[in-house]
Amino acid sequence: MKVDLHIHTSASDGAWSAEAVVQGAASGGLDVIAIADHDTTASFSVAEAVGSEVRVQVIPAIEVSSMYHGRSIHILGYFVDPVSEALLNHRVRATKHREIRMREMLNRLTEAGILVTYQDVKAEAGPDGGVLGRPHLAKALVKAGHAASVPDAFNSFIGDESQFFVPTDLLEATEAVQLILASGGIPVWAHPPRDIVDVLLPELISSGLQGIEVYRPSHRPKDVMRLEAICSEKGLLCSGGSDWHSPDAGRSLGDFFVGSVEIEDLLRVGGI
Repeated sequence: MKVDLHIHTSASDGAWSAEAVVQGAASGGLDVIAIADHDTTASFSVAEAVGSEVRVQVIPAIEVSSMYHGRSIHILGYFVDPVSEALLNHRVRATKHREIRMREMLNRLTEAGILVTYQDVKAEAGPDGGVLGRPHLAKALVKAGHAASVPDAFNSFIGDESQFFVPTDLLEATEAVQLILASGGIPVWAHPPRDIVDVLLPELISSGLQGIEVYRPSHRPKDVMRLEAICSEKGLLCSGGSDWHSPDAGRSLGDFFVGSVEIEDLLRVGGI
């Protein structure tokens, strides 16, 4: 069984609609996927319906944005109730917050003579775009001629260390864990930064964290071994996924997958 538990749609900052993502997953030979959009579960119902037609099981999931001492921390929630009151309220807050954040980044760019409008960014998000993110701004920067490509836009203007970057200061990391628990889900730390794993992990575990995203394309073999060892020592679940947003990065859905054996405990806890 081929599994990818970290995929984005146009409901947040992915390039494809939920329908296109699930069809792409089927074409790529994936059997189980998780739609884990940023701060929203809006695409799940469509994804689940299409999945039943093309024989791809879609897990309800979310990637919750949070902060820890100024650092961006993302917590994945698997097997959440996608229409829980807690998540629906969070989506409303996140949408408003991300609009304010985007306008602040645009103001900083404008002050430096780099002109892109809010409507330009909204246009890149498309009709499904409910949660604005930096990839939408990056595409607008490319279209306006300020950057040669999306990676160039991040490197030159809106990367984490840039003067134009504004973090998504929505929740504390421990609050993100608690939000997922309140929604009936399994909280898993997404792509944990190497330098703060040992510092932050005890706090997250105390808050109810149940797993770590161990397997992903950007992880080196030594990263995987270290995270596997941590999960074994702490009794945490292992997860994995491509963090797929767009074919522009040169990867198709299904190019990266995790075998069910590697994450069997997580799937079992979720009822698969």
